[in-house]
Amino acid sequence: MKPSLFEGRLFFGQIMKKELLNKKDIDRAVSRIAHEIIEKNKSLEDACLIGIQSGGIHLARRIAAKIKDVEGVELQIGSLDISFYRDDVGIRKQQPVVKSSDITCEVSGMKIILVDDVLFTGRSIRAAMDAIMDLGRPAIIQLVVLIDRGHRELPIRADYVGKNIPTSLNEKVDVCLAEDSIEDGVFITQIDQGAI
Repeated sequence: MKPSLFEGRLFFGQIMKKELLNKKDIDRAVSRIAHEIIEKNKSLEDACLIGIQSGGIHLARRIAAKIKDVEGVELQIGSLDISFYRDDVGIRKQQPVVKSSDITCEVSGMKIILVDDVLFTGRSIRAAMDAIMDLGRPAIIQLVVLIDRGHRELPIRADYVGKNIPTSLNEKVDVCLAEDSIEDGVFITQIDQGAI
């Protein structure tokens, strides 16, 4: 059994963690998203799923596997690191760990389906679109997110959403996936500001 890092209440720093989705919920959301992608796109021969590092790439692979099961179409899959496209690179206290991008499909003229785990302010998605546009001019860009938690700062909306979860700004959404050797689950973390 894989470890779960988010069981119950952790007392150091009064961090409260609550499970929002379990493995079955995530599987259902991925299946529904795959079917919605099939329904919305008449053809997937010219489509490429590109996962934003790191959770997005795991979800992109899962979605591609579901689409292959249903339609028999094997989608191209890529991974995208947006570290140098972020608008907070110079002001973050902790700099992001740079990972490699791996996009083997021809971007120009393709349907690019970006995949991310959590949609929050929209800034990461804007950075991802900038990175994609540097590689070519896609015919269309669509967006898949497992969780939309609200609080948009940019006019960005997902085409496919696993679950909308209203949150407050002092909460954090953690998506844990088995590919990272952690049991599948989505958790919300609330830090008790009064506890020291």
